[in-house]
Amino acid sequence: MNYFITGIDTDSGKTLVSAIVCEALKADYWKPIQAGLPKDADMVKSLLSNNLTTIHPERHLLKMPASPHAAAKEENITIQLSDFETPTDKTLVIEGAGGCLVPINQYDFVIDLAVRFKSQVIVVADLYLGSINHTLLTAQLLKQKNVQVLGIVFNGDSNPESESIILHHTGYKMLLHVNREKLLTKDIVKSYADTFNQSLYG
Repeated sequence: MNYFITGIDTDSGKTLVSAIVCEALKADYWKPIQAGLPKDADMVKSLLSNNLTTIHPERHLLKMPASPHAAAKEENITIQLSDFETPTDKTLVIEGAGGCLVPINQYDFVIDLAVRFKSQVIVVADLYLGSINHTLLTAQLLKQKNVQVLGIVFNGDSNPESESIILHHTGYKMLLHVNREKLLTKDIVKSYADTFNQSLYG
């Protein structure tokens, strides 16, 4: 089983949520495409308490902090969907790059990786002015692509009206609400992981 973490925008909180899900499920972690430094894998590793998670290396590690298609072009690389195979048969958390429609080449998008891997998707929605529109558009795209969605994680200051209308129109299960933390620690991630498991398994 693998879980693909996608967001409604670039800074939705995917890396933190990836760490939380890895900690909750004792799952491995993989970011297929990393564009720019620092590496998200390093942040995930620094936030885990368990010693069962393996951090798998990126398939494409690109220098320029940009859309993967542009960063790859800068290095005379063409990214293809066929480049990617999941690195393990264990439970795996896969972190996307940016939002669903971030291009990886002239034809394919980040969300096509989730389809290739037959992933269950976890949507991370940070709560800002305009996030309702961006979240519902993301949900519409996932439905069009027949992607199985495990649920949604809200990130940021609570906004009950936004959360309620998003849940109403998507039909998603709310898996977790992550607050704006001044400092991220292993203990904080472990606490969220416990809450995630309670939500997932009841």
